[in-house]
Amino acid sequence: MTRHGYQYVVLRFVPRVEREEFINVGLVLYSQGADFLEAAYRVDEARLRAFAPEVNLEDVDQALETICQVCRGVTGGGLPTLGGLGRRFGWLSAPRSTVVQPGPVHGGLTTDPGAALADLLHRLVG
Repeated sequence: MTRHGYQYVVLRFVPRVEREEFINVGLVLYSQGADFLEAAYRVDEARLRAFAPEVNLEDVDQALETICQVCRGVTGGGLPTLGGLGRRFGWLSAPRSTVVQPGPVHGGLTTDPGAALADLLHRLVG
């Protein structure tokens, strides 16, 4: 089986950027060798409300769903045309000051990027 290198970022819910506090809510995984770019997320509504009672969960879900659509190459709603998978991952992993932010880029090796995404989501998000 061929092992492919991959890069990933953890997606963080950051209700107040100035406090630098966050909760992991998702993940984006990119593997050039496997031609794979996908995002997955899991939002624990009770945990987010305890952390930030003023949170608008619809905004968080919309931001996460937009990230998933960018991975799939769906554009619209003011999003630029992003090109190939590597370019899209670069855009998704770039720092930003929004309610959902990417963490640092990490890497690994896998024979199955989809399984790696599921495993990382389980371990890092819950």
